[in-house]
Amino acid sequence: MEYHIVKWLHILSSTILFGTGIGSAFYMLVTSLTRDARATASVVRHVVIADWLFTTPTIVLQPLTGFYLVYLLGYPLDSLWLVCTYILYILAGACWLPVVWLQIKMKSLAQNAAEKDHTLPAQYWRYLKIWITLGIPAFIALIIIFYLMVAKPM
Repeated sequence: MEYHIVKWLHILSSTILFGTGIGSAFYMLVTSLTRDARATASVVRHVVIADWLFTTPTIVLQPLTGFYLVYLLGYPLDSLWLVCTYILYILAGACWLPVVWLQIKMKSLAQNAAEKDHTLPAQYWRYLKIWITLGIPAFIALIIIFYLMVAKPM
């Protein structure tokens, strides 16, 4: 029973992590491309909230449940598929941390533009390009992690 609960928590938190990330990225990008400062300010504000409410707890829960599953199942911590997973998870996290900072800055820029009835400033677009550039490797890393968790190929 313990194994099933931990596995369920691990799968549920990975689903929330990935789903929140891809959903937030989609809505933030699509709304930004409308160039509507008011809509963008609203969406970016909600993306920042979603990161704190959903992404942050799952980022903590994933390794806790993952290491506990490894312990319960008796896998060696240095199995190649696990080591690859650790590296990819750290890569995704290293991309996510600056993304959080960028989103907070973008929220302020969009909110300021909306309040003044201005267009989104050039700095917003520079941040958005960096945000996308960081999001792509994080997304790919998580896709590979899903594969490794299911296939355990090595």
